[in-house]
Amino acid sequence: MEVIETPIPGVLVLEPRIFGDSRGYFFESFSRREFVQKVMETEFVQDNESRSSFGVIRGLHFQKPPFAQSKLVRVVEGAVLDVAVDIRRGSPTFGRHVAVELSGENHRQVFIPRGFAHGFSVLSESVVFQYKCDNFYAPDSEGALAWNDPDLGIDWRIPPEKAILSDKDRRHPRLKDADWLFDYNENLY
Repeated sequence: MEVIETPIPGVLVLEPRIFGDSRGYFFESFSRREFVQKVMETEFVQDNESRSSFGVIRGLHFQKPPFAQSKLVRVVEGAVLDVAVDIRRGSPTFGRHVAVELSGENHRQVFIPRGFAHGFSVLSESVVFQYKCDNFYAPDSEGALAWNDPDLGIDWRIPPEKAILSDKDRRHPRLKDADWLFDYNENLY
């Protein structure tokens, strides 16, 4: 696995070694030993999968402590634009984002540490999206930001009139109006 740094420290792109021949391909999608050596020590406790169609935007979601989550995300089939936003007040990269195209063809994964909001837009006809979390889902600890906050400047690569969102995701606050954010100086692990 190759680890590729992004402009925001801690948000990492992971690229597996792929072994292919006339039968197809094989790759190791996760090795705890290699992840701990190259990324960080964490224990993933929950795997999730979603299926969505073109134009769906999910996000920007996070969980507040003590249920804050790191995520390791990937696409099995189709393509998404995956986005992580730094929401740690006091961080040198506060309010900045990283956007990475993930697909069933490139097999890339993104590691999103605690302290970030996460979302994705579906670029293909449909997508199967999987992610690991290092903390269990806790509905009372949910937090989110507006996907279309102009201060974030995210190009979701979906025309706004074609964006498909849940009712809940249409009502999230902008970053400047958020009533709760992480503190950069707090140890989230």
